[in-house]
Amino acid sequence: MLQQLLMLFGFFSLVLALVFWVNKAVSLLDWLMGDGQSASVFLQLTLLSLPTILVNLLPIAAFAATVYVTNRLSAESELVVVQAAGYSPYRLARPVFFFSLIVAAMVAILAHVLVPLSVQELDMRRSEIARDVTARLLTEGTFVHPTKGITFYVRNISAAGELEDIYLSNSRDASQRQSFMASRALIVKGDGSTENGAPMLLMFDGMAQTYEFSGKRLSVTRFDSFAYGLGGLINTDVAGTRSIRATTTFDLLRANPALQADTGVSKDGMIAEANMRMNKALQSVAISLIGFGTLIVGGFSRFGLWRQILVAIVLLVVVKSIDNTLEGMIDNDARLWPFRYFATLLGLGMSWALLWKAAHPRLRRAPGLGSAS
Repeated sequence: MLQQLLMLFGFFSLVLALVFWVNKAVSLLDWLMGDGQSASVFLQLTLLSLPTILVNLLPIAAFAATVYVTNRLSAESELVVVQAAGYSPYRLARPVFFFSLIVAAMVAILAHVLVPLSVQELDMRRSEIARDVTARLLTEGTFVHPTKGITFYVRNISAAGELEDIYLSNSRDASQRQSFMASRALIVKGDGSTENGAPMLLMFDGMAQTYEFSGKRLSVTRFDSFAYGLGGLINTDVAGTRSIRATTTFDLLRANPALQADTGVSKDGMIAEANMRMNKALQSVAISLIGFGTLIVGGFSRFGLWRQILVAIVLLVVVKSIDNTLEGMIDNDARLWPFRYFATLLGLGMSWALLWKAAHPRLRRAPGLGSAS
């Protein structure tokens, strides 16, 4: 049974990962295409987002595998045979329990190690993309919009890196719109003399137009050479606070003052984040046992266990809904972090009650859970 659970768990994990990964990749692809990034950058970022996706869907995949395997064993009368041989529901739940511990270990590794590392690397890659002005601007023959109110066009880029026939429009100012056209241009990296070290756009043989909306007046200036700072057009200052999701659990539990100042999160907030990661692993055990307990309590029926499967799904939704509600409360007040485990403990209590009821068949009279036939 454990082997079947692991095989089906791998299948459901793969299917769910593909579904969530495609959904994540669509929004990420739209953002990267707008910035002119390559396919390799897209692949790197989507792979880095995979641990965050897996840590949330592995418990659901474990639930699906448990329900599927239990339903198949019941349909093939294997559960009836082993129960007739004297196996109690608690003993039958032993493989499911070991299976849930394996899933919990996977989730724990993801939550405590892989997710913080991937988020840290993802933040670094996003920072590099934010600084990479050339990738965001240099797309031949296409009007690009690196940020709202900015339009840039270059007809051709020579082998030497020279821009030919460029157009730049800046309409971020509500009172006027600036437009620049030049036959040649170069992008030069900034130095310490420029604000934030922002790059400069050096334009040659061109024209600058400024249109004032209030007076409806157009000013035209022709130039042989003109330097335009790109720091005001693209936010190259990506320095910010450290993400708490990129912080290891060990550092979160220490919660030293330097880390609190770096992340802008209080000590209670760090403890709440660490316990959230621990709870994800423990919840895998509760969810798997709920799926098994709900189906085992129904006994054998030649009409199938579809009603028990619906009840298991409802119980799963109840546990996850309570967990999400408490998560919102803890986000508003981190001092409530001990309630993080309430939904998990409730799920374990449900699974124990279901197994106890299955062990006492004389008490199994609920019409909603079916009867042996």
